[in-house]
Amino acid sequence: MSHKNKAHQDQSKTILLMGMPNVGKSAIFNRYTGMDVMVSNYSGTTVEYTEGIMDVEGTLFTLKDVPGVYDIEKSVDEAEQVAINMLNDNPDGIIFVMDAMNLESSLHLLMQVLTYNIPTVVALNRSDLSENKGMRIDHRVIASRLNVTVVPTVALGGETLDVLKSTLNDVMDQPPKHNVQVSGEARWKDVERIVKFAVKQEVRAENVTDRFAFLVKPWPGLPIALGVLGLMFSLVIGLGMGLRQFVLLPLFNGWLFPIIESAVMQMFDSQMIQNILIGDYGFLIKGIEWPFALVLPYVVSFFITISILEDSGYLPRLAVLLDGIFRHIGLSGSSIIPILLGYGCGIPAIMSSRSLPSRKMRITVAVMVSLAVPCVAQSGAFIALLAERSILALLGVFFISVLAMIGVGFALDKIQKQAIPFTLMELPQLLPPQPKILSKKILTRVRHYIKDGAVPMIIAIFFTSFLYEFGMLAFLGQAFAPVVSGWLNMPEEAATPLIIGIVRRELTVLPLIEMNLTTLQFFTGAVVALFYVPCVAMIATLAKEFSIKMAIGVFIFTTAFAFFIGGLIAQFGGLFIG
Repeated sequence: MSHKNKAHQDQSKTILLMGMPNVGKSAIFNRYTGMDVMVSNYSGTTVEYTEGIMDVEGTLFTLKDVPGVYDIEKSVDEAEQVAINMLNDNPDGIIFVMDAMNLESSLHLLMQVLTYNIPTVVALNRSDLSENKGMRIDHRVIASRLNVTVVPTVALGGETLDVLKSTLNDVMDQPPKHNVQVSGEARWKDVERIVKFAVKQEVRAENVTDRFAFLVKPWPGLPIALGVLGLMFSLVIGLGMGLRQFVLLPLFNGWLFPIIESAVMQMFDSQMIQNILIGDYGFLIKGIEWPFALVLPYVVSFFITISILEDSGYLPRLAVLLDGIFRHIGLSGSSIIPILLGYGCGIPAIMSSRSLPSRKMRITVAVMVSLAVPCVAQSGAFIALLAERSILALLGVFFISVLAMIGVGFALDKIQKQAIPFTLMELPQLLPPQPKILSKKILTRVRHYIKDGAVPMIIAIFFTSFLYEFGMLAFLGQAFAPVVSGWLNMPEEAATPLIIGIVRRELTVLPLIEMNLTTLQFFTGAVVALFYVPCVAMIATLAKEFSIKMAIGVFIFTTAFAFFIGGLIAQFGGLFIG
């Protein structure tokens, strides 16, 4: 009998896991629910939250990981409004994760949550880090002043989280009698008094945060940021290329593909079936080679590097550092986070733009990502196409991408006349990532790539193999031929990737690898693929997040822009590329 069957099922009862962003909620959630979780959209909104089943002393509850917020009285974005709505849904209890490293802000948010009069247990998390900085917090002062149960916790430590969970039943069995100020001004004064009495030892004059304050200053922060991003780019290429050349390609070309080809030749006499399975667009060959041998290595290396940046606490510092620069193109520094996520996948990048404080910023970031931010599969295809032929051409593609994003930002800032609101961001402690959490995050993201990236690519290749064999791609390619051969200076067969690229963006690039093209033609094809129409899934996301009208507009704009810039490069690029 499974553990879930042994436990009493009472999943109608709901526990909210709340707190500010970057306080360790995800680590606690994963510990309590395991990997069997579900991601849902809150009813009537586009905001996602995660929920799972938590066993509390033999009783199973639904645990909902509420989006991290800083304030729930002056909601400025959809995530904060969702947090308010979830509190108004009458949950049975709350686990509030308070950050010992940002005690005042956490206390203020906690007091706002306690006004809802819901049974609450507080996790004073990262208390080990505060002690390392010389700040000892007496959790009993907080508990006594607010009449709430407070448990010091370490999100990565097992025993403290077990204690936290064991107190939850006791708290839920008693009616809450929290002692909080209603007035906002009086609440801040109360926060100051609690901190004064709870903090037993002030922070040392020199601490970890102070030592790294230079990371958010223009000098030397900007050169360091360029170095970090350059190192990230180098690691993505180096690790991905090594995995591809020395592990996957020898495995597939030297062992797997010969077995598949031999089996197909023995099983099927029909030339047509053989072509569909192992021909130019053979499903059993290209359906494995493109998503796994060519793209997967760079997917893995990208997820390793971006996860290290996230878990180390550097990304919020990068956002603060770039705030002044981004304001020149109508964005705040926090926009860098969804943009960087776009290099993983454009869909979560567009969806994560909900956290931005204005619709103007959301539209700008969405258009930037749709036009000029290549997803990790597409970036992997660019690297596979150009890295071994011309590293300068590869760098040129990403340089043009950045120029296009700046241009989009300037243009939309002029079109959308709206002030840029100031945003506040808490900076988490800068710490080395924990290998266990890091590996779990990378594996989860790779699984998502296989599900949301590789599987749709395989399906697209399956249908492409039929269309190619029955001559339909050749027919459509002839319709594109005047543009492809005349304006882009590429062979007519290069029209085929443009057709199948509508389904999956990276398929605009991958078929070019096996064509006998010049460096200029490879570069032209890569730039066209960079700006070409977003994949069907991204168009659907734009329609859902904004409107069908905007999705159609982005479809038309990106396609026209891709052919226009690609044609300019094809016609005049010979002056610069031999």
